Amino acid sequence: MTFKALLTTKADDVISTRLVDFKEEDLMAGDVTVAVEYSTVNYKDAMALSGRSPVIRQFPLIPGIDFAGIVETSSHAGFQAGDRVLVNGWGLSQTHHGGFAQKARVSGDWLVNIPEAFSTQQAMAIGTAGYTAMLSVLALEHGGLTPERGDILVTGANGGAGSVAIALLSGLGYRVVASTGRQEEADYLRDLGAAEIIDRRTLSEPGAPIAKERWAGVIDSVGSHTLANALAQTQYRGVVAAFGLAQGADLPGSVLPFILRNVTLAGIDSVNAPQAARLQAWSRLARDLDVNKLARTTHVIGLAEVPAVAARVLQGQVRGRTVVDVNA
Repeated sequence: MTFKALLTTKADDVISTRLVDFKEEDLMAGDVTVAVEYSTVNYKDAMALSGRSPVIRQFPLIPGIDFAGIVETSSHAGFQAGDRVLVNGWGLSQTHHGGFAQKARVSGDWLVNIPEAFSTQQAMAIGTAGYTAMLSVLALEHGGLTPERGDILVTGANGGAGSVAIALLSGLGYRVVASTGRQEEADYLRDLGAAEIIDRRTLSEPGAPIAKERWAGVIDSVGSHTLANALAQTQYRGVVAAFGLAQGADLPGSVLPFILRNVTLAGIDSVNAPQAARLQAWSRLARDLDVNKLARTTHVIGLAEVPAVAARVLQGQVRGRTVVDVNA
């Protein structure tokens, strides 16, 4: 049997992706086979398809760092045919065939049951970006933050993780300040719950090693000078959750926020997070995320459209979440 899939190949250091008919027998090892219904385009997916970062470690490979669907067959004790499941991260799109396909075979240890609150499409409207945003909110809470402590800054606010972070934080009662380079999207960000919009240029240039206290907490997807400035402006005993590098992987800052203000910098990894953390994050998403706000962040495309959309993601031209209907 064959099914539709995007396959990324590399020849003479040139990476290309095309829609193919893929044989089920050529799927990689795993104890659960899933009929994929939806995937999503994340920043990491865009990096993988472009070759800008060595996300894909073996070729050819089906990219896509997450998917949601229905179990077809399983020899794993925790899952059976008919279960609605999702995967975020692990080896998908790195060393294992990913979610840009109509079928996937993976280890059952990677799977999470989709909460009853969400459809498979909504699970991917959240996807890795939204799940990462929830891990970031949990990190802020772990550091002792509450809405009474003050404003929370969200950088890269128009992106998938930023959009979901704003929806989550505002729903939990926090006052959210959204940093974006696209001021024309201000109404969109306010609809999600942002109380204030600032220009990303106020954070993206080299700044002082420590500055006036502004934020009780920060969720950062940008890195580089933006993260360094956010740290410099974080209040005493504030918490900064960082998971992105859209501006750069460097951190040109100072130790002063840490030793003078007792600021916590919490790194957020969604790829290899332990199962307990994943289950907690998805449980909280089911409880705390307004699905009406989620719908405002989402648009749906077909498999063949993924490469073009991925290129637009890298150019900062995509708002919110892009869901991939692999059967469209």
